[in-house]
Amino acid sequence: MPKMRAVDAAVAILEKEGATTAFGLPGAAINPFYSAMRAHGGIHHVLARHVEGASHMAEGFTRAKPGNIGVCIGTSGPAGTDMITGLYSAMADSIPILCITGQAPVAKLHKEDFQAVDIASIAGPVTKMAVTVMEAGQVPGTFQKAFYEMRTGRPGPVLIDLPIDVQQTEIEFDPDTYEPLQVHKPAATRRQLEKALDMLTAAERPLIVAGGGIINANASEQLVELAELLHIPVIPTLMGWGTIPDDHELMAGMVGLQTSHRYGNATMLESDFVIGIGNRWANRHTGALDVYTRGRKFVHIDIEPTQIGRVFAPDYGIVSDAGAALSGLVEIARERKEQQGLPDWGAWVKDCAQRKSTMQRKTNFTNVPVKPQRVYQEMNRAFGRDTRYVSTIGLSQIAGAQFLHVYEARNWINCGQAGPLGWTAPAAIGVAQASPGETVVALSGDYDFQFMIEELAVGAQFQLPYIHVVVNNSYLGLIRQAQRGFEMDYHVSLAFENVNAPELDGYGVDHIKVAEGLGCKAIRVREADDLQAAFEKARALMQEYRVPVVVEVILERVTNISMGAAGIDAINEFEELAEAADDAPTAISLLV
Repeated sequence: MPKMRAVDAAVAILEKEGATTAFGLPGAAINPFYSAMRAHGGIHHVLARHVEGASHMAEGFTRAKPGNIGVCIGTSGPAGTDMITGLYSAMADSIPILCITGQAPVAKLHKEDFQAVDIASIAGPVTKMAVTVMEAGQVPGTFQKAFYEMRTGRPGPVLIDLPIDVQQTEIEFDPDTYEPLQVHKPAATRRQLEKALDMLTAAERPLIVAGGGIINANASEQLVELAELLHIPVIPTLMGWGTIPDDHELMAGMVGLQTSHRYGNATMLESDFVIGIGNRWANRHTGALDVYTRGRKFVHIDIEPTQIGRVFAPDYGIVSDAGAALSGLVEIARERKEQQGLPDWGAWVKDCAQRKSTMQRKTNFTNVPVKPQRVYQEMNRAFGRDTRYVSTIGLSQIAGAQFLHVYEARNWINCGQAGPLGWTAPAAIGVAQASPGETVVALSGDYDFQFMIEELAVGAQFQLPYIHVVVNNSYLGLIRQAQRGFEMDYHVSLAFENVNAPELDGYGVDHIKVAEGLGCKAIRVREADDLQAAFEKARALMQEYRVPVVVEVILERVTNISMGAAGIDAINEFEELAEAADDAPTAISLLV
C-alpha cells in the first residue's frame, strides 16, 4: 500500500472527485495542504485577497456549471470564521462548496493555542457537515464523506478542519483504487406523480412554480418539455430564473414582493392550482400567505422532506429530486395525451400572455442623473442571450430582476436567501473562472461594490475578465426605502465631498480610481444616452487587457423601486407605468 502524508491523500481525493479548482489564502496552519497541492500540480489555485471572498468565489464557481464543486481554503482561526458567511450563503441556497481550514496541533486544541478556535462547532449550523479531523487515518474517509454529503439529497456546503500535525502524518492510501461514494437522491414514485397530475388536470387555471432545485438537478429541459406538453404557464422563482427562457410563450413572469413582474403577480392571483417543483416558498416570493394561497390548491415537490409543509401545508407533498419528478411527469403526461388526451388550457395561456403584453413598468426615462430603470433597458440592448448575470442584494438586484432578461439556467447567478453585501465581485470572479470565454456581467449598487472591492485585484492578477455594472446613487438604497415606513432617512447616505475628486459632486468614493488602482479598467457614465458606447468600450477593454472592467453609472440619488410589504396584491408602483411600446422598448412582450 502506498504511504503518503494525509494532505497528499486529501489532494488526490479532490482530483478523483472532480474538484480541481480552489480559491484561498495560505497560512502557517494550512501550509502543509498547500505543499500537497504544489506537489500534486493538478489543482488550480486562485489567490483571493480576503478569505470571505474566497468562499464566495467558490460559490460562484459551483453555481456556474453543472457538477462543479468550488473549494475554498484558509488557515486556522479567523480564516475559518471569515468564511462562515460564504458557508451560510451556500447552505441557504443549496450550493455545495468545500471549505478546508488549518488548525492548531491536536494536543493544543484545549490550551487556547494561537488562532485555535472550534471552527467545526461554529460552522455546524450553516453546513451539512463540519468536522475537525483528529486522526490522520480518518482523512480519506472524511473527504469521501464530505463529497457524498455535498451531493446527496439537498446539496450544501461542508467544512473540514485539519490540525497541522494531522496534515503531516503519514498514512497508507491508494489513490488508484479510490472511488467516490454513490450519491442518493430520492425519486417520486409513479403513483405519487399520477396523483399530482390528476390534481393538475382537474384545474382550470394551473401554474408550475419552478425553483432553484430544477437548476441543481440540471433539469431545465425537462421542465420546458413538461410545460409544453401540458401547455400550461410557468412562474420561475428568483433562484429558478432561467429554467424557462424569458421569451418563451409559457413564461408567465416572476412573482413576489420585490423581484417580480406585475403580470407575474396578476397571473398567480388568477390561478386555481400551483405545482411547485424544487422551490422553498420563500417569504419574498409568497408575501402574505393568506393572499398567496387563497383560492388555489398546491402540490409541492422538493428533495428535502422537511421542506414540505415548512412554510404552509400543501394539498399534496412529494419528496423527490426535481429532475426525477420532472422526467416521471413528462412520461405520464405523454402517455395520457396519447391515450386519452389532456385538457385544453389554451384560453388560460392566452390570458397570461395578454397580461404579459399589457402590464409593463416604464424603463425609457431620459433623466439626468440617470434613473436606474434606463440602465437595465440599455443592458438588455447591449448584452446577448448568453450573458451570465451575477448579483446579490439591494435595489440594484431587485430592479435587475424586474427589468433584465434571462434565457438559460445558470445565467442568473444570485445569492438569494442570505444576500450578503460584497458577494457580487468575488462570486463573479468564481463564475469567470468556471466560464472562460463567456460574457459575465456583475450588477452591484455602490455599497455592495465597496464591501469586497479588493477582490477586483484577483480578477486582474489571474486575468479573469468580466464587466461589473455599478449603479451608484451614493445611498443604501434598499434600506433608505425601507426606512420610509419609520419616517426617517438615518445613516443610509454614503455621500460626502471627496477632497481628491471634486468632480464627483458629492457622490463620495471615486470608484474609477480605486478600480484602476487594483489593476482593472473603469468607465464612468453620467447620461443614459452614453450607456451603449460605454458597454461597447467595456467589451473592448475586457478583451484587450483581460481584466475586470467597471462601468459606473451615476444615478439619481433617490429612487423607489416597485415593491410591497405585505401581499402580492398590494405592490407599490412608485414610478409611471408603461402606456405605450416606447415606454418599455426592451420588454419581452411589447405593449399592445
